[in-house]
Amino acid sequence: MLYASADDWRAAPRKKVLVFGMSGLGKTHLAHLLRKSGDWFHYSIDYRIGTRYLGETIADNAKAEAMKVPFLRDLLLSDSIYIGSNITFDNLSPVATWLGKPGDPSKGGLPMSQYAVRQQAFKRAEIAALMDTAHFSARAESLYGYPHFICDTGGSICEWIDSADDHDPLMKALLDECLLVWIKGDDAHTNQLIRRFDKAPKPMAYQPEFLTKSWQGYLSENNCQEGEVDPDAFIRWTYARALAHRQPRYEAMAKWGVTVTADQVGGLTSEDDFVNLISEVISA
Repeated sequence: MLYASADDWRAAPRKKVLVFGMSGLGKTHLAHLLRKSGDWFHYSIDYRIGTRYLGETIADNAKAEAMKVPFLRDLLLSDSIYIGSNITFDNLSPVATWLGKPGDPSKGGLPMSQYAVRQQAFKRAEIAALMDTAHFSARAESLYGYPHFICDTGGSICEWIDSADDHDPLMKALLDECLLVWIKGDDAHTNQLIRRFDKAPKPMAYQPEFLTKSWQGYLSENNCQEGEVDPDAFIRWTYARALAHRQPRYEAMAKWGVTVTADQVGGLTSEDDFVNLISEVISA
């Protein structure tokens, strides 16, 4: 680990952490809390994906939809209007909208072939954004003067890391730069996440093998063809399975860092609270 003991952590002039876990358990809440203290630089992986690695692709997708409308098409071709995505730390929906859902086109679904291509593009973008962590950590200090750094990752980070491989290049790059902090939920949190997702299903990134298995399983279980799949029904069906699939992968990553609970993170009100919490879990 980057900090060998609680004393090392407390005495460190630069505290650098990377938080990971399922979306909805407190990663962004923690990042906002530390950023508001004035001493922490917040590096959002999803924001980096949407602005640097998929920004042009997302905007082009919106333009392609606008080109289907004659009124907007004429305005675009005459450079009378401009279409772009307004991604912020608090509004990352352009990324999710572009990623989409597979299934019936009349219900907003994508053909699986196109959906799979977007999944692969997102994977490449997320890995690239994660590999930029060291660059932004150094930039935060040299350019802006921030003493501390938090990397706020997406829920799919565990899909691209082989924690059993001591030489996994992505894991090594992150371990060299940050203390990994897993925000772990319990069964109650899982049930809450499922209920929340059921009300507002949103696109997710999946490990290719998991996606293929889930897609084939859904088609078989529901005795349907690709074009008959309700996109929201599929991702609802897949969500609980994705949680179960990711849990052991998060746990394997956590062996290289420390673990805190979602309840502990939810109870934090200040930077000092966070520093104390990490000190406690390192000691334990």
